[in-house]
Amino acid sequence: MAHPFRTLMLAVAAGAALAAASASAAPSTAVTAALADPARTPAEKARDEPRKAAEVVDFTQVKPGDKVADLFPGPGYFTHIFAKVVGPKGVVYAAVGNGKENTPPAANPAYPNVQVNMQPWGEFSPPEKLDVVFNSQFYHDLFNPEFDPPTGGPEGLAKVNKAIFNALKPGGVYVVIDHSGRPGTGYSENNTLHRVEESVVKDELKQAGFVLEAESAILRNPADPRDVIVFAPAIRGKTDQFMLRFRKPK
Repeated sequence: MAHPFRTLMLAVAAGAALAAASASAAPSTAVTAALADPARTPAEKARDEPRKAAEVVDFTQVKPGDKVADLFPGPGYFTHIFAKVVGPKGVVYAAVGNGKENTPPAANPAYPNVQVNMQPWGEFSPPEKLDVVFNSQFYHDLFNPEFDPPTGGPEGLAKVNKAIFNALKPGGVYVVIDHSGRPGTGYSENNTLHRVEESVVKDELKQAGFVLEAESAILRNPADPRDVIVFAPAIRGKTDQFMLRFRKPK
């Protein structure tokens, strides 16, 4: 008969091994196929390794048929990947606000399932409930005037977070990636260094009703001093970034 303590330790070891295996698991077939799709430009594919695209998209848990919103998508780097992952039965909303910097990606016939969703951030409400909302390096800009932030500072941001919460299906996912600020800085450097303190983001999204489900270190860089602007040549593209997955309770 096995000793109870030995049985417990074996169970713990097995659980740790499973966690390690999950953390290093290869991206899903849908993600791999999306990254290899010939419709993507060479310039987009050149960004895949530095942006850890396979790992990031896999972390979002986006799958075929999903309804996804990509907040402030820029030219559509992640939008295009998501469009290929969700396939013809899915939709990707390129979500932009009304500010002067909020330009939607150009229409592209290779991505017929991409739709532009232009609304004030505090009134974010796509035409159908979503499976995933993706926010890459934009959370800190929801305070910056050129990006059409809601009025009221933190109270306005709380309105945005609640709108995102309401736009998701029960069990839906909100993934946030942003440049790390130093402890104690909060939002004080959101428009100077373009960074935000990770703990503040966690607290605010929990207040909106989300549950923090997972964190990833794939975009971390301990060599980043976090006291310089993210556009500085020495650090651009190599900032320390947190990646968090929140879930709306069912």
